Amino acid sequence: MREIVISREGKEEKKRGRKRKEKTGEERKEEKNKFFVDLGNDQEVLLLIKKLLVEANNKSYGREIIFRDLVIHAIPKLNSKDIEKIQDQSLTEMERVKRLLDEHNEKNKTSLSLGEFLVKKLSI
Repeated sequence: MREIVISREGKEEKKRGRKRKEKTGEERKEEKNKFFVDLGNDQEVLLLIKKLLVEANNKSYGREIIFRDLVIHAIPKLNSKDIEKIQDQSLTEMERVKRLLDEHNEKNKTSLSLGEFLVKKLSI
């Protein structure tokens, strides 16, 4: 059953299109079951993956090995150190500086601002 809405002219009209299901951001993340990897800008990784696929498919029997097979085999081998490296790679330069500031303030029990911290670190 379609919803009835009031148009700008004051007429009652049926709402067109599919009925939307309102979901929060967290619910959408939990339901995500398809992932796409765009390697168009990272030629080194793209070449490495192609090399691995050629090597994996250099066989006489069995079906063709695809990228999905490589990922399924590699993901369980990630450990906490690998996750930390990936997290560090995701930081921008400014986020790294802020992280250093937070670590410095926590370690020395101070509350330096970003400017004060940079002056102290750069000795200016």
